[in-house]
Amino acid sequence: MKCPKCNMENAEVSSVCSNCGAPLSLPTKSLYPTAEALGPESLDFKPGAVIDGKYRLLQEIGSGGMGMVYQADQTEPFHRRVAIKIIKIGMDTRQVVARFEAERQALAVMDHPNIAKVFDAGATATGRPYFVMEFISGIPITAYCDEYKLSMRERLELFIPVCQAVQHAHQKGIIHRDLKPSNVLVTVQEGQAVPKIIDFGIARATEHHLAQQTIFTEQGQMIGTPEYMSPEQAEISGLDIDTRTDIYSLGVMLYELLIGVLPFEPKELRRAGYAAIQRIIKESEPPKASTRLGALKATQSEIAEKRKTNLDTLLRELRGDLDWITMKAMDKDRTRRYESASGFAADIQHYLSNEPVIARPPSATYKTAKFAKRHKAGLGAGVLTAAALVVGLMLALMGLIRARRAEVRANQEAQTSTQVSDFLMRLFAVSDPSEARGNKITARAILDGGAFRIRSELKDQPLIQARLMNTIGIVYRDLGLYAAARPLLEDALKIRGEHLGPNHAEVAESLHNLAALYSQQGQYAEAEPLYKRSLAIWEKALGPEHPNVAQNLNNLAALYSQQGRYAEAEPLLKRSLAIREKALGPDHPNVAENLHNLAAIYEKQGRYAEAEPLFKRSLAIHEKALGPEHPNVAASLLYLAALYSQQGRYAEAEPLYKRSLAIREKVLGPDHPDVAASLNSLALLYDKQGRYAEEEPLYKRSLAIWEKALGPDHPDVAASLHNLARLYRAQGRYAEAEPLFKRSLAIWEKALGPDHPDVATSLNSLALLYIAQLRYWEAEPLLKRSLAIREKALGPDHPNVATSLNNLAALYRATKREKEAQELEARAARIRSIKR
Repeated sequence: MKCPKCNMENAEVSSVCSNCGAPLSLPTKSLYPTAEALGPESLDFKPGAVIDGKYRLLQEIGSGGMGMVYQADQTEPFHRRVAIKIIKIGMDTRQVVARFEAERQALAVMDHPNIAKVFDAGATATGRPYFVMEFISGIPITAYCDEYKLSMRERLELFIPVCQAVQHAHQKGIIHRDLKPSNVLVTVQEGQAVPKIIDFGIARATEHHLAQQTIFTEQGQMIGTPEYMSPEQAEISGLDIDTRTDIYSLGVMLYELLIGVLPFEPKELRRAGYAAIQRIIKESEPPKASTRLGALKATQSEIAEKRKTNLDTLLRELRGDLDWITMKAMDKDRTRRYESASGFAADIQHYLSNEPVIARPPSATYKTAKFAKRHKAGLGAGVLTAAALVVGLMLALMGLIRARRAEVRANQEAQTSTQVSDFLMRLFAVSDPSEARGNKITARAILDGGAFRIRSELKDQPLIQARLMNTIGIVYRDLGLYAAARPLLEDALKIRGEHLGPNHAEVAESLHNLAALYSQQGQYAEAEPLYKRSLAIWEKALGPEHPNVAQNLNNLAALYSQQGRYAEAEPLLKRSLAIREKALGPDHPNVAENLHNLAAIYEKQGRYAEAEPLFKRSLAIHEKALGPEHPNVAASLLYLAALYSQQGRYAEAEPLYKRSLAIREKVLGPDHPDVAASLNSLALLYDKQGRYAEEEPLYKRSLAIWEKALGPDHPDVAASLHNLARLYRAQGRYAEAEPLFKRSLAIWEKALGPDHPDVATSLNSLALLYIAQLRYWEAEPLLKRSLAIREKALGPDHPNVATSLNNLAALYRATKREKEAQELEARAARIRSIKR
C-alpha cells in the first residue's frame, strides 16, 4: 500500500512506512466470511458447541489479543480434557492469522514437560483457525507460591524448571517475548507442583521457516507486557531482539517471586505515555530486590510471612547473591545478562548448593583461592612442610576438644532438662486447688495455657521453646485439633532452622511432624517435600537404618497410598518394615504399623489373600503391646473389617466395625475425625446389606464431624458426601444426590489429582445416577474416563476395572450396541474369574 506522506509503495501487511516511518492504515478485509455473512451463530462459541465433530466446548477460560481459549472435552479417538484456542472474529486479518499460525507451529515443534503440549490443529466450519493443546488446571506461579506460602528455597526450586523450559524453546528457535506469571501456570501432578509455560501467541521464531511468517507483521507495534519487557523489546521496530529478551523477563518474574512486587510500580508505568513507558524500560535502573522490599513498610511483614520467614531473615537472604542474580538477569545491557536460560538456572542452583554464583564479582577470598589453583606446584612444598607441623598440634588438640564438647553437651542437656521440668511444673500448677479456686480445670485448658505460656515465657530460650512447641503441637495434632497444632509446629521448625541450620536432626524432626499434620489435613502437595527433606537429613545425620528413617519412610508411603501411588508406596513400606524388625524386634508396635499400612495397600489393589494375614498380625501385636482399647487397635480392627466387607463377609465385619467405633468414641471423644471414619465405614457395611434407614444418620454424623474438624475441601469430606449421595440414588432421591456427587468429585479432583482411583469411583457413581435418569449421553464419557483411570492406577485385572467394564456394557446394551457390550462383559468375566 502507498504511504500517505511520501507516496512510497509498501508491503500489504506493513503497519509503518519502511521509508519515512509514517503510520499506514492496516487492511481491514478479513480472510474469512464476516459475522454478518455467517449468521448470528458465528458471533460466539457457546458451551456445548462441537468443533470438528470431536471437541465439545465447556467454557471460556481466557481471551488474548487475537484468540479465545476454551476448556473442552475431546471425545474421539479417546476422551480427555483439552484447551482450544480459536481466532477471534474481527481479528482474522492476514497479519493476525500470520501470528496465530506462527504460535501454532511454534508450540508444535516443542516437547518439554514444562511447556503446554499441542495435540491437534485445524479450522472450524467457518474457516477460523484453531489449535488444541494440553489443558492446564493451574494458577499463576506467583499466586501458587503465595497461596501455599512457599519458602525462598521452594520458590527457587520451582523457578528452575521454568528456565529450563525456556531454554528448550530457545533451542527450537522460539523466543516467547511475553513471559510473565500469568503465562506460567502451576499445576499438581502426582503430588508434585509442576510449572507449565503457556501462550506463545506473540512468540517470535528465530528459525527462517517461522520467521518468514512473523517478522513483517510486527513492525511498529509494542508486543509484550510492559512490566516484564526488555529494553530492546520496547524499541518501536521490535526487530532487534534475541533469546536474551526472555532472560530479562525471567529476571523480572524471579524478582516478583522473591519479594511479591515488580521492579517498577505497574500503575505508574501504565499511566505514563507510550514514549515515557519506553524511556522507563530502556533507561531507568530498577532498585535491587532487597532495596525495594526495604521501602515497602506497609506490607513487609505480610510478604515475609508468605515466604515462611521473618523480615530480617528475608532481607538477609536477598542481600548478596540473590540481588546479584536478579540484577544480572535484568541488566539493561543484554551483553551483561546471562547468555542462556540454562545459565540462569545453573546460577540459581549454585546459590541453592552454597556454591559461588557467576553473577557476583569475585571477592578477595575468591581471588586467593584462584591464585592457589594457578600456583599448585610452588605452593605444594610449603604446604606439606606446614602441614607436618600442624598435624601434630591438631592431634593433641582433638582429644581436648572432644572432651570439652562432651562436657558442654552434658551441661546443656542437664540445663535443658531442668528448664523443661520447671516449665511443666508451673504449667500444671493451675490444677492446684489454691490456683484453680474451685474452677474446673480440663486437660485442654492446661494444653491451651501451655501453648500461650511457651510464647510469652521462653522467648530468650529459643531451642527449649521450639522443643515444647513441637511437643504440644503433636498433642494437638493427635487430638484432631489441627488449627491449633499448625502454628506451633511451623514456628518450631522456623526457630530450629534459624538456630541449628537447615541440616540438623531436630530440624528434620520438625519437618517430619509438620508434614504429618499437612497429610492429615489432606494437603498432600505441601506434605511430600517436607517428608523428603526430613528423610534426606535423617539418613545423612543418623544413618540409613535408624528408626527415625523407618518412621519417615512409613509416613511418606502412607502419603503415596492416599494419592493412589501404590507402586511408589510399597517398596518404601517394605524397607521401613525391614529396618524396624531388625532394630526393634518383630513384636514392636511400630512393626505393626508397617504391617497395617502394607496390608492396606494390598487391599486397595485387590490383593486380599496377601492383605489378611498382615492385618491380623498387626492387630495381634497392637492388642498385646498396647492393650485392647488403644486407638491403634481401633485402626487395625477397622481395616480388617473393611477387608471382610470387600469380600462379602459381612457377619465377620460388623462386630469389628462396632468395636472400633466404641474404642474411638471412648478414647478420642465423639467429635474426633477418626470417629467419623468408623461411622462412615459402618454405614458402608449397612449400605451393602440394604439397611438404608440405619446408614443415613451415620453418614450425616460423620460428614458433620469431618467438615468441622478438617474443613469443607478435605478428601474425607468428599468420601462422606459421595456415600450419602449413593444412598440417595439407591432410594430414588436423584435431585438430592446429584449436587452431592458433583461436590465430592470436585473436592477429590482438586485434592488428589484427576487420575486418582477415588476420582474414578466418583465418576462411576455420578454416571450411574445419570443412567438411572436415562441421561446416557452424559453418563458415557464419565464411565470411559473412570475405566481409564482404574486401568492405569490399579492395573487391568483389578475387580474395580471389572465393575467399570460391566457398567459401560450395561449402557451399551441400553443404547442398542450389543457387540460392544458383549466384548466388555467378556473382559469383566475374565477378571472376576481370577482367584485372589
